[in-house]
Amino acid sequence: MSIKVIRDQSLPMRHVAHIRNHLISVDEGVDIGGSEAGPTPHDLYDAALSACKALTLVWYAKRKGIPLEDVEVSMERDASEERHGTYRLAATLHLGGPLSDAQRQELLTVADKCPVHKLMTSVTTEVSTVLGEAK
Repeated sequence: MSIKVIRDQSLPMRHVAHIRNHLISVDEGVDIGGSEAGPTPHDLYDAALSACKALTLVWYAKRKGIPLEDVEVSMERDASEERHGTYRLAATLHLGGPLSDAQRQELLTVADKCPVHKLMTSVTTEVSTVLGEAK
């Protein structure tokens, strides 16, 4: 799969991410020269984890017959130490449905096993960057 991010020159820093048939506006905050015309790359990173946890819980609950009716994941970011090597994310799960305490605890455990959580915490990611043809 290929993702393209293309600059939208109508705003100082806005870009549009093309993911399959989806378009996502990406920008930075006004404080660093953006227009707040979309989430920042950090927002998308954090949202990927939140969405993965939510989707994993729905998938797991359906598979196991757990009566999960609603999921909301709230994510709080602490990037104050990012430049020193630590980026902190704190997820809070809000689960709806007639769930027992044991089922709620089971879902809490499952949330930390979502693929993006594992990718962020257990996998070495290798990134390479090369120059393409000039536009």
